[in-house]
Amino acid sequence: MEVVQVLHMNKGAGETSYAKNSKVQSKIISITKTVTEEAIIELLCKNLPESMGIADLGCSSGPNTLTVISEIIDIIYSKCSNLGCPTPELRICLNDLYSNDFNDVFGSLPAFYNKLKEEKGTDFGQCFITGVPGSFYGRLFPRKSMHFVHSSSSLHWLSQVPSGLDSKASTGINKGRIYISKTSPQSVLDSYMLQFQKDFSLFLKSRSNEIVPGGCMVLSFTGRKSMDPTSIESCHQWELLAQALMNMVSEGLVPEEKVDTFNAPYYGPCAEELELEVQKEGSFIMDRLEAFEIDWDGGVDMPNTINGTLSSGQRVAKTIRAVIESMLESHFGRDIMDDLFQRHADLVDKHLAKTRTKYTNLVIHLVRKG
Repeated sequence: MEVVQVLHMNKGAGETSYAKNSKVQSKIISITKTVTEEAIIELLCKNLPESMGIADLGCSSGPNTLTVISEIIDIIYSKCSNLGCPTPELRICLNDLYSNDFNDVFGSLPAFYNKLKEEKGTDFGQCFITGVPGSFYGRLFPRKSMHFVHSSSSLHWLSQVPSGLDSKASTGINKGRIYISKTSPQSVLDSYMLQFQKDFSLFLKSRSNEIVPGGCMVLSFTGRKSMDPTSIESCHQWELLAQALMNMVSEGLVPEEKVDTFNAPYYGPCAEELELEVQKEGSFIMDRLEAFEIDWDGGVDMPNTINGTLSSGQRVAKTIRAVIESMLESHFGRDIMDDLFQRHADLVDKHLAKTRTKYTNLVIHLVRKG
């Protein structure tokens, strides 16, 4: 599975689209807004450039994309107004993989610009928004062109399935599972950890070339509090999805080898792993690292016009489907998707009836060394 080719949020505005099923990600953005605001204000107090480079990495499409940019612009505009100085021109780069629905993003820009003009008026500086397709595990921007880099709900995705675990492997090492689990061999855990270390180190190295001295990043993504990667907070969501697949295997609906050769290109690190990689790469100072929890369903209701309010399991399954369906479909085929996620929803409902497991999210503020 080539992650760059198959990983993208569900496009369009249909019932399974990311645009309609990204409330959890929206809540994460809202929770981390204070960290973003404080980081930008600190940056502007140290240096107010005439032209400011800003990037949102893993921007996706739908309402969250321009919400993030709008909030960043509001913070900059408000701070400059308080300082009594003109707003710098803003070079805003929206990045995601090549298969992202950039057409949706660009189609929403005219309304965004009109709203910006109405709210900020003629005293607002120029704002230039561009799309930058490509993997953030590598260079994206010219040297020392960025002042502030933001990323939300993206860095838990790896650049590839760990070596030896992808569908090209002759035998399935992680049988009956699609991610790390309590029953996974130690070699599976080691492969995932090594892939994360390689990827996050490359991410930091790439950004160190692109961010000006004193510039900063605010990154938030799914992680874990425990140092144990097999802890329930880290892997149980994947366990339930694997269980749904294995139930389909038992009914002859999915070949078992298909499950055995699928492993998610995902890793939720703990704080200690992040700190170690930042220290090893050496280009950034970790100014802040916080963990917070969020309900699997985001703690919000999603109305269903046919059957009333969706159950928690259905809400969770729709959110997960909007994010990972493209990968599952490329491996298992489109025909099983509706059945798979209905089974997944039922399993999540049963799990949440017993315990309210939550996602752990990490948010870090990194400052580029001078």
